[in-house]
Amino acid sequence: EWDKEKIQSQILPDDVAIFITESIQALSADVKSATCVLSCFGASADITVIKTLDGALNKNLVDNLDVAVREGLLDKADDKYRFSHDRIQEAAYNMMEILDRCHFHFFYGMTLAPADGETDDSLLLIAANQLNLAGPEAVQDKSQNAVVANLNLRAGKKAMEMSDFV
Repeated sequence: EWDKEKIQSQILPDDVAIFITESIQALSADVKSATCVLSCFGASADITVIKTLDGALNKNLVDNLDVAVREGLLDKADDKYRFSHDRIQEAAYNMMEILDRCHFHFFYGMTLAPADGETDDSLLLIAANQLNLAGPEAVQDKSQNAVVANLNLRAGKKAMEMSDFV
């Protein structure tokens, strides 16, 4: 049976975005961080991507995302982590400073970029997308411009190959 007095005594914000942000803020720092990493990939990310970043970041992203699953913020199905609602992804993404997001996208893109000759199409497209989300201001060394351009060229060619319109 519902405890109406207890329910009515709860102090809840009027804005759902504030409520969701506060819910994420209540998590441990590691779970918050993992949730922010996932938010950089939109609504969902394949576990292969998460495990690749897990090693590069030297963080236990998988275990921390599993905590977020138990908290109801994420769903895990078909080897993917998905945000339970788009507002949760938005709240996690907006918890990061804009400049930090650019640097994170750039790092994730460079980390996921397959080397020349590797043929992981999904990682190629995800890496190019991350680098493009980072924007040109994230490039810290001019030599990286050529790497980013080459990766975008490869991703563009792959996208054209995959298209029915070619």
